[in-house]
Amino acid sequence: MEGNSTSSLVGGVGIAVVSSFINGSTFVLQKKGILRSRKAGKTYLSDCVWWTGTLAMIVGQIGNLLAHNAAPAVLVTPLGALGVLFGTILASWLLQERLELLGKLGCVLCCCGSVILIIHSPKSHSVASRVEFQERLLDPVFLSYITLVLLLLVLLIFWLSSAYGKSNIMVYVGICSLLGSFTVPSCKGLGLAAKEAFGRDPSPDNGALFLFLCLLGILLISILTQFTFINRALESFSSNVFEAVYYVTFTSSVILATAILFREWESLGTLDCLGILCGFATIAVGVTLLRISQDAVLTWTSPKNKEA
Repeated sequence: MEGNSTSSLVGGVGIAVVSSFINGSTFVLQKKGILRSRKAGKTYLSDCVWWTGTLAMIVGQIGNLLAHNAAPAVLVTPLGALGVLFGTILASWLLQERLELLGKLGCVLCCCGSVILIIHSPKSHSVASRVEFQERLLDPVFLSYITLVLLLLVLLIFWLSSAYGKSNIMVYVGICSLLGSFTVPSCKGLGLAAKEAFGRDPSPDNGALFLFLCLLGILLISILTQFTFINRALESFSSNVFEAVYYVTFTSSVILATAILFREWESLGTLDCLGILCGFATIAVGVTLLRISQDAVLTWTSPKNKEA
């Protein structure tokens, strides 16, 4: 049994590493397709490179799902930072998007802060049944949080995206990241509902089937909306900066949503609280450096050159 558990753990981590590299290539390939189609005067939907990036995104998400089933999330999720670093290297090769020193430091700080945040974040309490999951969904605290997220999404999508989307990267990033509050809980609930709705029981539970269809609809709408605004962001911003900031904000949104849904904050100790604060502070500095790197360049110049 221990051997099987160890093999599953190693396999899950291996899948997570491969998925991270695949996910790191998606934004770069989609950006390359957008630039190619723009140069040819066509829509990016007709570009094969863009479709390759889209296919890579699908494969990467399937890999993440398999990895989370085979290994603990505390090991799998931080490995997503590898995708950010790989995407930076790939973008410098395919897109000639050279990240300056400040941007590279910001990218590293974002990844380090995310890892710290995940390590010290509350660990998920297992939900064994569809009924228990449904009770958690109807919790007043979670409903209040989801209502706030919906209001922010309406504000961002229907007002701020048209006014500031092309000039401020945080508008599109905010939309895609907030949708993580729907995608991850939906994925967790779909498995529980599917077991009761499509199990071997000759008389399936109608409540489980209804929950399954609702969660599937929410998941599809969230993914399609996220997909739309990711491509809008790639049309206007560097794939390097977008991928790094998106990874950080999406991860933070998912951690917050799952913590509220599964009441994980009740098990936090003083050390974990300090770790979370340090993680958020590191991320804030990293994002700031990434933003500054778009307008400022840090160079090493000798005093003699300055005088000349």
